[in-house]
Amino acid sequence: MNKEFYEKIKSGTTTIGIICKDGVVMAADARATMDTFISSSEAVKVYCLNDNLGMTIAGGVGDAEYLVKLIKMQNELYRMSENKQLSPTSATSILSLILQENKMMPFMVQLLLGGLNNGKPELYNIDPVGGSTKESRFTSTGSGSLTALGYLEGIYDPSMEVQEAAKHAAYCLRIAMKRDSATGDGTKIVSITKKGFKEYTKEEIEKLLK
Repeated sequence: MNKEFYEKIKSGTTTIGIICKDGVVMAADARATMDTFISSSEAVKVYCLNDNLGMTIAGGVGDAEYLVKLIKMQNELYRMSENKQLSPTSATSILSLILQENKMMPFMVQLLLGGLNNGKPELYNIDPVGGSTKESRFTSTGSGSLTALGYLEGIYDPSMEVQEAAKHAAYCLRIAMKRDSATGDGTKIVSITKKGFKEYTKEEIEKLLK
């Protein structure tokens, strides 16, 4: 992967994944950029794949949305044949194979995939050519990731529950927005627990920041 390609992948957003005592929290901003031009302030970068599985995207929007649709379709096929939904491990394996098979013309994406596997929280970081890393604490992608990771290193506690982690994710994105011009225009935060997939409302996020 050449340097120019990598720069395109890592630029333009901040996405966050945090492993908690009772689940996983994932978050991202809502700004989409084309070099220095802000192309959208309502970009969707966090997706629900099933009740126990979520994914954040960074990089090329078209490539990322294609992969979201594909893994949702795979989940439905698996649910119909096995009567259960894809786990984070299974979904990561499928995405890794797809990305590896296309490494000569790679998808311009960096993905975080998280959720519950038999009740246990899992979080994976997947690169454009299918390499995946299972994260035991937290991770971040995008041009604001260095700021986000610095904040998370200072506050992370494995005993924290999703509500506390969601608050830190909100603060993390707010800090990234102050330092990274490609991060901004809103915050989306979700949590995945045994109760299912929850997306925080704008009002709930504002309360987290008070």
